[in-house]
Amino acid sequence: MKNQALLLIAWSMLFLCPFAGAQSPPDDPATYRVDVRLVQVDAQVLHKKSRQVMPDLKLEDFRVLEDGVPQTVSSFSQDKLPLSIVILFDLTDSVRPVLKALADGALEALAHLKPEDEVTVMVYAASTQVLQEATTDRALAVAAIEKASRMKSDEAAFFNEGIFQAAAQLSRGRNPASRRVIIWLTDDVPNIPSQNIPQQYRKSLRDAVPHTQQEAMKELLWTGTVVCSLLKRSELSEEGFAHLQATPVERMLYPPGEVYKYARSSGGQVIEYKKKELKDKLAALIDDLRMRYSLGYHPSALKPKGKFCRIKVQLAPETRKLLGNVEVEAREGYYR
Repeated sequence: MKNQALLLIAWSMLFLCPFAGAQSPPDDPATYRVDVRLVQVDAQVLHKKSRQVMPDLKLEDFRVLEDGVPQTVSSFSQDKLPLSIVILFDLTDSVRPVLKALADGALEALAHLKPEDEVTVMVYAASTQVLQEATTDRALAVAAIEKASRMKSDEAAFFNEGIFQAAAQLSRGRNPASRRVIIWLTDDVPNIPSQNIPQQYRKSLRDAVPHTQQEAMKELLWTGTVVCSLLKRSELSEEGFAHLQATPVERMLYPPGEVYKYARSSGGQVIEYKKKELKDKLAALIDDLRMRYSLGYHPSALKPKGKFCRIKVQLAPETRKLLGNVEVEAREGYYR
């Protein structure tokens, strides 16, 4: 009985002190981990009809909700954080001619950036290519744009792959505090891997299967990247480009990507342009990006890693009443 009593006491001690047998080194202090993640979200307030930017707003004019729960905004700024921009060119036939016009005026347009703002230049068709890594040297960026204007491709244009790789490129930037933006020049004529794509586009089908729309969207929201598109309408986009598309079933299973969806979900905008307007449209877009409002908050509730948290940026009721018919552009959420 005595041995049984001793055994029972031993088991009780192990149950109450499960780490009694594991001793920490005497000079190793306890480490406490605290989640101090700051969620940063850019917001732009536009008049719905004129698309005019609403300036001079203050912290008290905004409300931020995460998964429907009001958050306390701890940081607020405008035109303070640097920009990290990927200028992404679609190498389709209808976009390529306007690149020359952009190359001629690129230095003037990029002068609207601040000295600390970084620019990366990328092109894509079935795959992507980085022509210039992130740089603050405007001459290097202009040279890369000029190079893009001389390039051509007979491959299909895979929107999702271009967006995915541009967002991934931004995540490797040198300044983690910067605001990440893709400025995307395209004609809104996407393709997906399909046997219906004409023979001259088949080269791309021998390559690895490109990323999906879902994967590209997740990469955007994971990296906090905003997509703004300068859209050049072409004859193909006006005709519906049916002869370049997959079957309805393939389109349902593998959505080719959609310009307005990428912009809307990431908090960006789509601007249509004519050839002669491109330089001025790019300069105006850069000005708008710089003047966006940056709001930061520490989430009021901890969520599991990898969970998608939905963000809603609103105007205070009195501010909305004062401004009238306006809307707020901001990314729809983030992955923790």
